[in-house]
Amino acid sequence: MRKRRSLAEFKAGILAGDRVVLAQAITLVESELPEDQILATDLIQEILPFTGNSFRIGITGVPGVGKSSFIEVFGIRQLDAGKKVAVLAVDPSSSLSKGSILGDKTRMERLALDKRAFIRPSPSRSTLGGVAGKTREAILLCEAAGFDLILVETVGVGQSETAVKSMVDFFLLLLLAGAGDELQGIKKGIVEMADGFLIHKADGDNLDLAAQAKVSYQNAVHLLPPSEKGWAPKLLLGSSLTGLGMSELEAILTSYQEQMKGSGFWDATRGLQRLTWLDDQIQEVLGRAFVNHPGVKEILEREKSAVQSGLLSPSLLAQQAVDLFLSKK
Repeated sequence: MRKRRSLAEFKAGILAGDRVVLAQAITLVESELPEDQILATDLIQEILPFTGNSFRIGITGVPGVGKSSFIEVFGIRQLDAGKKVAVLAVDPSSSLSKGSILGDKTRMERLALDKRAFIRPSPSRSTLGGVAGKTREAILLCEAAGFDLILVETVGVGQSETAVKSMVDFFLLLLLAGAGDELQGIKKGIVEMADGFLIHKADGDNLDLAAQAKVSYQNAVHLLPPSEKGWAPKLLLGSSLTGLGMSELEAILTSYQEQMKGSGFWDATRGLQRLTWLDDQIQEVLGRAFVNHPGVKEILEREKSAVQSGLLSPSLLAQQAVDLFLSKK
């Protein structure tokens, strides 16, 4: 077995832009082993001064909207424009086997083969929000490695997909023409958080239908409450086959970045996102300490059958376990 890298080796490799070390570092932060978690925490702290200089874009949409094909075409355009692009693609995990397809590299074959890009598929596991549990750390590691554009592809529009908003600068929602009336079927909170809407697959026989859908979508978007940051979400047609809308989207992203940085909202949002991350980390650390507490383990193991059979209230057992945890620190 190969010896694990030291903190200094990880840091040096990442700052040098070593893709192998970067991939290993993301694996490290995703690990649930206690010794890996300690090293990962130290590593994130070490590379923190070298982060924060990228443009983080979250990309979401219903399954089948073509997120991966869009990211591939858009990503290659950014590479050709001289940007260093990292894609953090989150694969859905089975709730039964806990396994993950991890097939994004096959769906983005051209981008995956381009040595200028870095693609990292990660399992979502049981994490809510459509992003992997350690996506924030992966973003920071990619930034420290020199990537200036980070695309976060989410699992798909779900009940808690809005979590992606807490870790990106721009939130792009991909839509389909003919997939329902206006924004029907898409969680309202996701629509309200979107900074841009792109009706994808607007090509061939579908182009006219997409143009008609744009009018309906535009009417629906106008009903959304005004954004606190003073940005009016933009709506455009796009195609990964013809390249339609790509230049327009690039102009929108440039305009957005200039406006947000000029108003101070960019830095303010990043600060609030760090506080959200702190809240999430506190819950994670406490939860890990709770379930690993010997007394908690014992009482849960002993009384679970009573809950399962309906003899004991789950609320009561939970309270007893928490009381035990708090009394024996």
